[in-house]
Amino acid sequence: MPSNRFAGGQRTLACGVDSPPMSTTETPTKAERWTFQWQELFSEVITSGLCTGCAGCVIACPHDVIGYNHEAGGYKPFHIEDELGPTDCGHGQKGCTSCTRACPRFRAWEPQANEHLFDRDRADDEVAGIYSDILLTRASDDMVHRMGQDGGLVSALLIWALDNDYIDGALTSYLEGGDAATWRAIPGVATNREEVLAGAGSRYTYSANTLAMDEAKERGLKRLALVGMSCQSSIAPVMWSRKIGKVSKPIVFNIGLLCSKTFDDAIFEELFEAKYRIPKSEITKMNIKGVFQIWTRDGSYHEVNLKECHDWTREGCNHCPDFAAEHADISTGGIGKDNDWTLTIVRTDVGREIIQRMIADGSIEARPGDEDPGAIALMRKLAEKSRARWPQWAQTEVRLGLPEKKKPAAK
Repeated sequence: MPSNRFAGGQRTLACGVDSPPMSTTETPTKAERWTFQWQELFSEVITSGLCTGCAGCVIACPHDVIGYNHEAGGYKPFHIEDELGPTDCGHGQKGCTSCTRACPRFRAWEPQANEHLFDRDRADDEVAGIYSDILLTRASDDMVHRMGQDGGLVSALLIWALDNDYIDGALTSYLEGGDAATWRAIPGVATNREEVLAGAGSRYTYSANTLAMDEAKERGLKRLALVGMSCQSSIAPVMWSRKIGKVSKPIVFNIGLLCSKTFDDAIFEELFEAKYRIPKSEITKMNIKGVFQIWTRDGSYHEVNLKECHDWTREGCNHCPDFAAEHADISTGGIGKDNDWTLTIVRTDVGREIIQRMIADGSIEARPGDEDPGAIALMRKLAEKSRARWPQWAQTEVRLGLPEKKKPAAK
């Protein structure tokens, strides 16, 4: 069985303070102690617009006092103790810091995750993160290719990893009730081919797949893949860096989805149905290729201008700087000229080992990424665009590598 990349959790940055809390742009020094708790997380992330709803803080809380609003318009954690109200935590006052240690948007999250995974921070020109290879891939299995999104790589990865004993389960998402009539994504666990394929395809609304960790524990699963947007794929390395890696230890394979934003569930009724007369119960498939593409049960196809969708963008996505899921083992997405291939960014040794073995045994087809230079250029463009929306007042390293804005010519 392959080694667990995250098991080397000792290779981390020490962080924290014993003095008064830092500004959001300061980085703890090696000798300092981490003292930040829910109070800081609430003010600096959850209510500042940075919270993506990844639920890292929820699964890390050892006292079960952080809840999660998994409803339309929500998708955020909240504190459930009454004693100190929603803004403070009695356990935090006594020294518990798990929630801030788990948050991939709190303080110096990006350089800390990079140091854990790659033993270095990214260079300025690595706006899409650190990686070793870029490929174009697709599943060789016709059913997996057909039922998956674009090249079907994510489904192929999970099925192969289960069959080859890399993992015994995957944290992924499903449609509520197993029915496309709702189009509401919910977290769930897949342990075999049938369950993987039942969750195949893209939703473009949000699901905090980390919340399926409890189900995985109840089922006795110990080696998990995590499929998630960039915010979710940063959770495990951030946890290891901040010395609570035990929480994420079951995650041995991290698959990140290229993502510029997700939308609130209300987009179905308030835009697609209200303006375009497309009931969500009639939608069979969706994709984004410069426009929002929708296929319906009667065989028809519709396009919606992405500018019309902006009003339904989730709050945390408006500031998210990570388009390319830079802390995954493998990042994947359907960008480029070929609709039935997946752009595949291989970042870690674990990711490379799995991809190479899948190519060798014929589980996937692969081509060099530079056969579609437009896809790589688009990846970089979208990565730069995402980094540019990270606020100036937050951690400054996240914006490194962005081109300087041209000053207007003097008149």
